[in-house]
Amino acid sequence: MVTPAAKRKVVAHLVDAHGMSERRACKAIGCCRITMRYRTTRADDAGVRQRMKAIAQERRRFGYRRLHVLLKRQGFAINHKKLFRLYREEKLVVRRRGGRKRAIGTRAPMTVPMAPNDRWSLDFVSDQLTDGRRLRILTVVDDCTRECLALVADTSLSGARAARELDRLVMERGKPKMVVSDNGTELTSNAILTWADRSCVAWHYIAPGKPMQNGFIESFNGRLRDELLNETLFTSLAQTRVALGCWRADYNYTRPHSQFGWKTPSEFAFTCHPRRDLALRYADGSAPAPVATTAKLGNSNGLSELRTG
Repeated sequence: MVTPAAKRKVVAHLVDAHGMSERRACKAIGCCRITMRYRTTRADDAGVRQRMKAIAQERRRFGYRRLHVLLKRQGFAINHKKLFRLYREEKLVVRRRGGRKRAIGTRAPMTVPMAPNDRWSLDFVSDQLTDGRRLRILTVVDDCTRECLALVADTSLSGARAARELDRLVMERGKPKMVVSDNGTELTSNAILTWADRSCVAWHYIAPGKPMQNGFIESFNGRLRDELLNETLFTSLAQTRVALGCWRADYNYTRPHSQFGWKTPSEFAFTCHPRRDLALRYADGSAPAPVATTAKLGNSNGLSELRTG
């Protein structure tokens, strides 16, 4: 019996079951009588608890910090420490999946993208339908704004299909300065190499076995798998595409991002225009170039080589 609530419960049991007086029951367990007579003045948090549980049921993989942001958007003024206490009392703590990540080897700096379309990241994610058929998802992310540009699902995705999706994105959003990907067979195919040369886009391949050189897309894929793929059973390819489209819209326009002060990627994209002036300052040498710590850069193809300092 450590907490005052537990002591009150024991005293009440002794009084009701054994006919003790309150004074004798408190003396028997070593409890101060003031503890029994105390009445809390804390405000009723039933509304916050109910809304927090409703959001947590809808977004099962969100922690208390993102729940705090969503509650603030809905008009609930509550301190994050108090919300964390309520969060634990309601047993909503999210269990993290996966093992411990360790940094191995030396690292070299890589320039941070300063504007939208400075650098895109590409990767593939695998999953399966309820009938056992395998499917693949092409994910494309803007490294500056963290916006999800595309989620393309199909039973097979070739290099030519990836090139067509990139052409569609270029028509909608504009041409990127650089694209970063791993050394998968689809992304090293002649179709992709031809597309990079025809579009005059620098294509950088990370070193084999170094996924953190493409850390932006790897982090995004982790969120995609944790919040959607592991939580949903896909019965058909059409249902998969609808679910991916809804999740992509939610990720870009609703889900708060911790790296942007809990703004959404779309909200942060609107603030990126002043960063272009900052990029010009870095270009003329008036300010030091910002860097992010990543693993050592890998090799590029001969036609679109990435020059590093």
